[in-house]
Amino acid sequence: MKTSILYIVLALIAAAFCFFLYLNRGLPNEIVPAALSCLSLEEGRFEPLDSLPSKIYGIGLSYAGHINETASEFDPAADPPVFQKAVNSIAYTEANVTIPSSTALLQVADQFEAGLGKQLEKTHPNLPALMDYEVELGFVLLEDITPEEVLQDNYIPRLGFFVANDLSARSLAILGEGQTKRYDYWGISKSFPGFTPVGQQVWIPNEFQANAIPCVQLQTLVNGEVRQDQRTSDLIYTPLQMLQAIQRRYPDTPLRKGDWVLTGTPGGVILSTPRWLVRLANMIGADRFKKLESKASEERSADFLKPGDTVVTQAEGIGKVSINIVEN
Repeated sequence: MKTSILYIVLALIAAAFCFFLYLNRGLPNEIVPAALSCLSLEEGRFEPLDSLPSKIYGIGLSYAGHINETASEFDPAADPPVFQKAVNSIAYTEANVTIPSSTALLQVADQFEAGLGKQLEKTHPNLPALMDYEVELGFVLLEDITPEEVLQDNYIPRLGFFVANDLSARSLAILGEGQTKRYDYWGISKSFPGFTPVGQQVWIPNEFQANAIPCVQLQTLVNGEVRQDQRTSDLIYTPLQMLQAIQRRYPDTPLRKGDWVLTGTPGGVILSTPRWLVRLANMIGADRFKKLESKASEERSADFLKPGDTVVTQAEGIGKVSINIVEN
């Protein structure tokens, strides 16, 4: 009898282990860097980044590390996520950036999705921002681009490059889980005042080349501690592929001189979820509110940004931007 029970227990343990391995299986497609050409900073010049753009576009999930740490899916044949940020989110170095209050978060949620703020007020009256950083290489368009031009694979865009911090209120982004306009929730989560701190200079190459970027080291430091550290050569999309994705996402919005594109962030952000846990949550039908509740409960133990933190994002040789996080 005891032997039979032991066999049953061992079988259950083995089954649980196999189930875990199944949930934690890798992605079906390998994530590899794009075929990029590296530009030397010596072969270019710096100019002030002093003109406000008419549009700020964000590209999501463009580094393997960030895809894996957020347990995101990857399809090499699909466009990357694309969203827009509000222009009034722009800030510069030494800026004080305020953590959005629960009231501000609920108001934005309700404005974007009617009734959502009131629903959250009942379940999450003290909704935390879950504020996160994202160091990114940004680029500015140096000329207008027509839809016909950008969709040609041999088109060479004229771009200047700068460093940015794509700050996020992750609680609002989580609310996009399972929604048809998921990436628009990312946009509103990143559009609070001060949520786009940028360097004040742009690097422009002397010669524009196909699929070319400055291959530099990106870093984020929080209170002096390195949180992100990766080279831009690990990007999995070229600037042209990003522009093509933007054009397809917003076919009625022309790409104009002065528009900004933030090219995505490497691994090392605060928001991180094991792949097995995401798959399990989806399997049991956990909705966006359950996922938000789970992350909100981690706020105290996780390293989400808090008042008094100093965040430095930098791109080797291009510049850096330092901000101070303050309370509302």
